[in-house]
Amino acid sequence: MAGGNAIRGSRVGAGPMGEVERGESAPREAVSYYCARGHVNTPSFATGDDQVIPVEWDCPRCGLPGGLDQANPPEPIRNEPYKTHLAYVKERRSEAEGEALLEEALSALRARRSAVAVAAD
Repeated sequence: MAGGNAIRGSRVGAGPMGEVERGESAPREAVSYYCARGHVNTPSFATGDDQVIPVEWDCPRCGLPGGLDQANPPEPIRNEPYKTHLAYVKERRSEAEGEALLEEALSALRARRSAVAVAAD
C-alpha cells in the first residue's frame, strides 16, 4: 500500500534556513596543523581583532600535538611512568635518613609498649 503522510521524516518548523533567519556568520579562517605522525588537521577559527589562533592543536586521529610548521611538528608529550609511594619517598630522603626515621619510630613504639606493659602490671 502506497499511502502515508507526505511529510514523513520532517519535523515542525523544519525548512530551508538561510542567513536571513540565523544572521550573518562570523568570518572564518582555516588553519592547518601537522602532527609528528604526518596527519593534517584543518579546523576553522573565527577571525577578528580579539581572536587568537592557537599555536598547537591536538590531532583528532592520534592525539599527538600538532603545530603550524609542517617541517617541524611539535614533539610528542613524554608521559612519566607511574611512581609508587615508595619511589616518591626515596626521592625525598636518602637511605641513611630513612634508617634514622625508622629507628626513631621503632624506639617510640617500644617505649609506648613498655609503658603500657608496666601500667597493666
